[in-house]
Amino acid sequence: MLTNNEIKKIKSLREKKFRDTLGLFVVEGEKMVQEALSSGFEIVKIVRREDEGDAVMARISSLSTPSPILAVVKKPPLEAIEKPEGLCLALDSIRDPGNLGTIMRIADWFAVERIYASPDTVEVYNPKVIQASMGTIFRKRLNYCNLPELCKSFASSGMQVFGTFLQGENIYECELPKKGLIIMGNEADGISPEVADVVSQRLTIPSFAKGAGAESLNVASATAVILSEFRRR
Repeated sequence: MLTNNEIKKIKSLREKKFRDTLGLFVVEGEKMVQEALSSGFEIVKIVRREDEGDAVMARISSLSTPSPILAVVKKPPLEAIEKPEGLCLALDSIRDPGNLGTIMRIADWFAVERIYASPDTVEVYNPKVIQASMGTIFRKRLNYCNLPELCKSFASSGMQVFGTFLQGENIYECELPKKGLIIMGNEADGISPEVADVVSQRLTIPSFAKGAGAESLNVASATAVILSEFRRR
């Protein structure tokens, strides 16, 4: 049975400052815990409803309906950012945790080699990111870094840097390479000026609506369209 101190510790991991201090995060649900067990991440503790009861699971869960199992997992050490060779994705100030988790899942589906993010992008171990990623956080690492410098690094290696904008070249009419860096921008403001300055090619997904229609696509939906088109060629 969990002690009161253990319950408080697990509950505290809902907040980023405690995840950072303790170097731990929580995953919930049978599928997610199995992903964690298969990943090579260090599992600190597994808590099961059959052992602790409904009341305790409700106290430590961050979900509206507590799952029957959760795991406390140790954050992996930071990886060195190696020179990429394939198709990569960079996220500029993505703030919504559901968007980040979904984008990571999409990147996993389309076999993106590496995922990068600006330092102000939502934290990858946010519980809502973890749930939306459906286990992708255990298969795809996300590197937080200076995006303008990253773009320059790709360019100096002879790789193109693509940015997604409302005004740009029609993605369905462009020649797209098998490798390079694709930048997706903030939900409200798009790609920041600092990053836009080092983009080598601007792309847009054209709207096929006649007359008044949606102003833009959700950033996760746009990521799926962009990556699908790159992989289709």
